[in-house]
Amino acid sequence: MEDFLLKNYFLLTTVVECLAAVTGLILYKKYKHTAAKYFIWFLWYLSICDFASNYTYCIKNEGLFSFLEGTVFINNYWFGTLYWHIGAILFVSFYFRKILIHTVFKNTIKYATYIFVLMSFIWIFTHWDAFFKMFFPAISVNGAFIVFMCIMFYFIEVLLSDKILNFYKSLNFYISFSFFIWWIITTPFVFYGIYFGGGDIVFRNLQSLIYLIANMVMYLTITFALICCRPENETEV
Repeated sequence: MEDFLLKNYFLLTTVVECLAAVTGLILYKKYKHTAAKYFIWFLWYLSICDFASNYTYCIKNEGLFSFLEGTVFINNYWFGTLYWHIGAILFVSFYFRKILIHTVFKNTIKYATYIFVLMSFIWIFTHWDAFFKMFFPAISVNGAFIVFMCIMFYFIEVLLSDKILNFYKSLNFYISFSFFIWWIITTPFVFYGIYFGGGDIVFRNLQSLIYLIANMVMYLTITFALICCRPENETEV
């Protein structure tokens, strides 16, 4: 089973990711007057960027992008940092500011995001060579902090409002829950990767398995929520 999952990591992740994106597209009319439409756009953004990040497979053996052989673009760390570790955090910040009600929460997220982006690009520019060779734990951890803050504020608002009575019908609840689970599972590997990454094949296989499970749980939860939940009037845009 483990060998099957590892060998089909890309395929399985792509399937559940595209399933969520296609489901969102099919049900777009249902959510087009709510903030959830931005989330559907985000699912497509992730699907396209994840697909594009595999350009590295087309470099070797005189592939389509063989002209990149020997350049800094032979690895996709730079792309993953920009579209996921920074880009995804920017979306999470934007989305939660759309669905939150309290101005204090919105402003806190906004200014924290400004600081995160500024610090991220300062870190990139001061570690320019490493930008093309590795992911930056500092950016990943700070991004996770932004995500947890957004989710915490959302849950506080739910607990302090009538939404708590019907939280299980809320798409935003399942989005928040799936994001929380994904980041809380994967973030520890940022720290452990510093010590056990590289040539430790056992750690790398375990990391791949955990990421695969986290991806499948997140995208399947989102797919379920898109189908079963109803649009929320309070998120109209």
